[in-house]
Amino acid sequence: MRTLALSPMDRLAGFAPLVVRVIVGIIMAAHGFQKLVAGPGAFGQMLGQMNIPLSGLMAYVVVFVELVGGLLLIVGLFSRLAALLLTINLTVAILLVKVNVGFLSPPSGGVGAELDLALIAGFLAILLAGPGRLSLDRALGLDRGAAEEI
Repeated sequence: MRTLALSPMDRLAGFAPLVVRVIVGIIMAAHGFQKLVAGPGAFGQMLGQMNIPLSGLMAYVVVFVELVGGLLLIVGLFSRLAALLLTINLTVAILLVKVNVGFLSPPSGGVGAELDLALIAGFLAILLAGPGRLSLDRALGLDRGAAEEI
């Protein structure tokens, strides 16, 4: 049955966690940085208009989780914790904001949940399989997860 496998690609499988971590990390760090530059207070006002409880505090929490969590994923440090916090962050965003918009962005405006769900899939892959060999977690001995045999 090995004849059906893409054996040259098998040798690159160890890079999969790195690719997932870096891509989702860049996206989340960029979102956090964008909110930081615009001002967490402005983001907090937007959350307040949507009747989000503790909107001012939540704005700072979201900016921190997205920016720092994204950077931690990029370098592969505390990857599982970052992936968990980012999963919670986007799940709350979907439940409080995106559920009223839907899965895809409607032509009338608004942003659907499809990107959030794709990012959550990446976070869950990191959470469940680990950060991979090419991570600070692995180099520092902080995570010897399921992806070690890859």
